[in-house]
Amino acid sequence: MKDQSSKRYLWVTVLNVIITAAEFIGGFLSGSLALLSDALHNLSDVASIILAFVANLISKKHKDAHKTFGYRRAETLAAYTNGVVLLVISVYLFFSAIQRFSHPEPIEGRIMFIVSLVGLAGNLLSMLILLSGAKNSLNARALFLNMMSDTLSSVAVVVGSIVIYLWDWTLVDPVLTLAASIILLKEAFEVTKDSANVLMETNPDIDLEEVERAVLTCPGVKKIHHVHIWRYSDDMVMLDAHINVDDDLTAERIEAIDQEIAVILRKKFGINHVTVQAECERGMNEDIISSDVDD
Repeated sequence: MKDQSSKRYLWVTVLNVIITAAEFIGGFLSGSLALLSDALHNLSDVASIILAFVANLISKKHKDAHKTFGYRRAETLAAYTNGVVLLVISVYLFFSAIQRFSHPEPIEGRIMFIVSLVGLAGNLLSMLILLSGAKNSLNARALFLNMMSDTLSSVAVVVGSIVIYLWDWTLVDPVLTLAASIILLKEAFEVTKDSANVLMETNPDIDLEEVERAVLTCPGVKKIHHVHIWRYSDDMVMLDAHINVDDDLTAERIEAIDQEIAVILRKKFGINHVTVQAECERGMNEDIISSDVDD
């Protein structure tokens, strides 16, 4: 799996370097802002892919005394960084397109068309290479969405180059750039939001009342409180909670209850790392979400 991920990142990097060089040259020769904006986007893709590749390697490292949870969040950090960079680029492209409306420039449609076909082929191939890994990794998903937006942008640039070549309507160039920047802004916001939610240890849309009802089905459990649920990484959802039990239960029975709770939460909610603290009377009047700052 590690070798497959590495190969995917390598091939996509090579393709994007080729696309970037072709579009920068073609953009300057043709005078197309759409090509130059696409080249700038692809240049950021190269940096994003390298960052994602490094993060993927780091995430495979084993736990140690300094990182007792391991290094899986390296990929989440990479996805967040890529998202922020894409937000900045989309805003830059948006204002560049606005300025081009008031200062139109002549564009060579034939050069724009040839180069845009190169960009389309490279972006489409990159998207297909990343497709298989996008289902299980937020980092890979960020890159896949990036490649998908590049592909859509390349399709628009191809169409725009045809329009410019046939009818010499150069305003289609900033129109395409404007549309691409808006699409990119939306996708970058989603990736940034999702990765930020992981970093902020946000509850991944698990109903706490359902969790409470499920836990209370375990014999011997009277109450659950001080519950924390968060997604640590793409494949790990964690729960930390306190439960109230009878004061005459043995340690062996409490351990069995912990195991029962872990099985229920994994099967019903996909929570695969459970830590439960058993108590007798303490916390009986507490809510499922504690209002205390330190709990």
